[in-house]
Amino acid sequence: MLLFVLSATHVSAQRELFKYGNLDQWIVRNIKESGIIGGGTKTLYEIGPSAVWNENKAYTNQGGSPWGTSNVMAKVAGITKTNTSVYREKRGNGYCACLKTHIEKCVVLGIVNIKVLAAGSIWLGEALEPVTGTSNPMSKLSAGIPFNKRPKAITFDYKVKLSGEPNRIRETGFSRVTTVKGMDMPDVICLLQKRWEDKDGNIYAKRVGTLVHRFNKNTSDWVNGAEFEILYGDITKQKGYQSYMGLLKGDDTKYCKNSKGENVPIKEIGWADADEQPTHIVLQFDSSYGGAYVGSVGNTLWIDNVGVVY
Repeated sequence: MLLFVLSATHVSAQRELFKYGNLDQWIVRNIKESGIIGGGTKTLYEIGPSAVWNENKAYTNQGGSPWGTSNVMAKVAGITKTNTSVYREKRGNGYCACLKTHIEKCVVLGIVNIKVLAAGSIWLGEALEPVTGTSNPMSKLSAGIPFNKRPKAITFDYKVKLSGEPNRIRETGFSRVTTVKGMDMPDVICLLQKRWEDKDGNIYAKRVGTLVHRFNKNTSDWVNGAEFEILYGDITKQKGYQSYMGLLKGDDTKYCKNSKGENVPIKEIGWADADEQPTHIVLQFDSSYGGAYVGSVGNTLWIDNVGVVY
């Protein structure tokens, strides 16, 4: 049932929110970290049916929620560590999502041994917990959900606060901090794909629809009901095309679960015809656009009321 991911709440006849897309319901996870790194209790927020968890258990999407977040519990060499970069924030009579770019520290016996830049992200899909290492972070995420419609646009409310830094940094925790040229920007990415799986469990896709938007200005307040157009077919010759809107490859490659339950790379092999029907939608919001461990501390993106427009 592909409509399972859409809520029954209609803002208008032509607009539908994703399930839990009003961002008013959250699971609050209180995770106790290992004693060797302080043994404190940290709070992680997940988009799903309202609940409070007070146990260190791996998270899987609850209540039919299609949303994953960059808030994760990691277990490396027997040490339990968390990262929180997405926050439940009060907005009016409900809540919104606040995505922040920050430095996450891991302190062992009072000595800082690892510092990592972490951006806030929410996406349609799931995070695979517990995380067991920092290599190939995209392989720890499953991106996209079944979806066979052809919306005109993605709609949501948003607010932006940029760091003000002219350049970004790359901080992985295992090498020196380097400067990455260019101002950091939050972004929204929506990819409509036609996927298929071969006999060996490899996932292939053609790109049906594309939306990539980077927010390069602060907003003084909320922008409500914004609509961002989805472009169909091969967009490389269309007005406004940028290289970062192209087919996924290299470090940009996303992963998803195949029929065997394995998380495998999605091999985007070309552009679909403009009138093709998709099988999946990839939708994500990020406080920093540069990929894993790249960004500017303080970049913040608030998101609310996420849906599609037909």
